[in-house]
Amino acid sequence: MNILIIRHGTVDYNIRKWSNSEEVNHDFEAYNHAPIISAKYDVPQRDYKTYYVSSLPRTLETAKAVFGEREYIATDLIDEVPISASISTKLKMPFAFWSISCRLQWLFNSKRQKESQKDTIIRAEKFVDGLIAKNEDCAVVTHGFFMITLLKVMKNKGFVVAGKTLGFSNGEFVEAKL
Repeated sequence: MNILIIRHGTVDYNIRKWSNSEEVNHDFEAYNHAPIISAKYDVPQRDYKTYYVSSLPRTLETAKAVFGEREYIATDLIDEVPISASISTKLKMPFAFWSISCRLQWLFNSKRQKESQKDTIIRAEKFVDGLIAKNEDCAVVTHGFFMITLLKVMKNKGFVVAGKTLGFSNGEFVEAKL
């Protein structure tokens, strides 16, 4: 079984460099619904049996740009890890603060975040178990931060991953084989 895993294309939205908690939450939500910037993607073109996208629109847009019009299966199991402001404040903080503090809260399973690391792992395991049960070549268009967990789960279940396993650029891909 060969699985192509792609990070979605570049999103056409600029998150503020400095924001308070309300503004950063607005930016996180707006980013989730913004379109992608049109681009050409250099990914292997095979006839995959199934094509998966997340429930967030940027993955479907990317999949159509890569593979054209076809049937795509949308699933929230491969959505990006959701984040929200790590603290409530009217004080404007740099985006780097928000990004790092939110991910640290996720890592340490803070109740302040919408999903914990444990929850993300369970979601990724459920998706990978479904892939293993189907046992067919497929393409998966998902999100950069989620890909890290997805690939760790795949490796734990016996997949061999060709390519890096962290720090994915938009439109970048890896291949996994079982």
